[in-house]
Amino acid sequence: MKIKRRAISLDDLDWKILHALQENAKQTYLETGRLLNVAHSTVYERIKKMEEHGIIKKYTTVVNLEKVGINYITAVMTIITDPKESENVAEKLSEFNNVLEVYTSLSEELLIIAKVTAMDQSELHSFIAHSVAPLPGVLRIRTSIITKKHKEESFPVGPNPNVSKKEVDTDK
Repeated sequence: MKIKRRAISLDDLDWKILHALQENAKQTYLETGRLLNVAHSTVYERIKKMEEHGIIKKYTTVVNLEKVGINYITAVMTIITDPKESENVAEKLSEFNNVLEVYTSLSEELLIIAKVTAMDQSELHSFIAHSVAPLPGVLRIRTSIITKKHKEESFPVGPNPNVSKKEVDTDK
């Protein structure tokens, strides 16, 4: 990792370490070092630097809630706002625990796109009616309930992210 005029550039080993962590963040420095053919102390130092500079933001656990009997619905809300209030609306939405993601987008109108969860349609309706619709600057809300997830992952690091997993596997 090199820092030049506040810009951080990662070398090939940094990218390989990040890829290994995305595959299994529980692995030890020793296991990562063995996988990448480098000393565990090198892995440790690289990871610490990336944590200190905010490249690695956090380590987390992905829980399959359905496996433990918690059913919920996920929806994507498209919120059309008064352009003067869009940042405020996005900030307010970000404060709710059941709002997982918030984005602003500019197409023909300024939009806020939010991914939200609720235990059922009634709870989702109540959240929209009592928490989102009354926000100053909200003009219209379109809600789409997700009926099936086909893929849900974070941005992959390491190998070329534009290549499918099948293509990578056949190269081995």
